[in-house]
Amino acid sequence: MAILPIIETPDPRLKTVSTPVETIDDALRSFIQDMFDTMYDASGIGLAAIQVGLPKRILVIDLQDKDPETGAVVRAPHVFINPEVIKESEEVSVYSEGCLSVPDQYADVARPAVIKARWQDAQGKAHEAEFDGLMATCLQHEMDHLEGVLFIDHLSKLKRDMVLKKLAKARKMDA
Repeated sequence: MAILPIIETPDPRLKTVSTPVETIDDALRSFIQDMFDTMYDASGIGLAAIQVGLPKRILVIDLQDKDPETGAVVRAPHVFINPEVIKESEEVSVYSEGCLSVPDQYADVARPAVIKARWQDAQGKAHEAEFDGLMATCLQHEMDHLEGVLFIDHLSKLKRDMVLKKLAKARKMDA
């Protein structure tokens, strides 16, 4: 499998609205495995296809919880093809979000605390489930990418500009 290059802001491709997946085949499943490999390599918990250059409605998530007894990372990979939120709570939760396309920058974002989603898996099977906590936040964050929205787009202009300024400064120091 391959580690794919992750597109970073301000690349205009991140503003692309992704199109639905029409065919789920072995080539797509191979690409999804590359997405997981890329996400794990970058120490992320979620990745949308557009972040690696494919404007299709695909995302992968693995919260990588730790085993309470051993402390070992427990992988639980999830694939969401053509996901959609079909219901969301009025109650909101706030998480400090980060993004592989906005490296090493974090900000509090408020989102619905509970969502009900519908999607297909890598075999094309339809699913529907309710999510809360970090999984609900992560799914909404990754689904935003499918609409060309970054987590920083949920911030006030002042906070967004501060994050982008810190990112530019970090890039300058790395250069």
